[in-house]
Amino acid sequence: MYVIVEIQGQQFKAEAGKKLYVHRIEAERGASVEFANVLLVDNNGDLKIGAPAVEGAKVVCEVLSHLKGEKVIVFKKKRRKGYKKRNGHRQSFTQVLVKEIIA
Repeated sequence: MYVIVEIQGQQFKAEAGKKLYVHRIEAERGASVEFANVLLVDNNGDLKIGAPAVEGAKVVCEVLSHLKGEKVIVFKKKRRKGYKKRNGHRQSFTQVLVKEIIA
């Protein structure tokens, strides 16, 4: 059984026992969070598609850790003008464990 769930504007395929990396959630480590915006439920071939969300379906997750992603370098240059700009960015993520799917 798996579901497609929307978490902070991004869609993820969630199965029980799997880990997901989502944009940072303001929750403590070990806290339980629920996501109710379930777009699709597949129960061994039996599909339920929401319009826009499936009624009564939700995903229960546990927050494992907060971490940062790989560094992304942003480099801007205009040739023959002497303009160069270098910036870096690391996105903050939260690792969650899918405990239970209620559908």
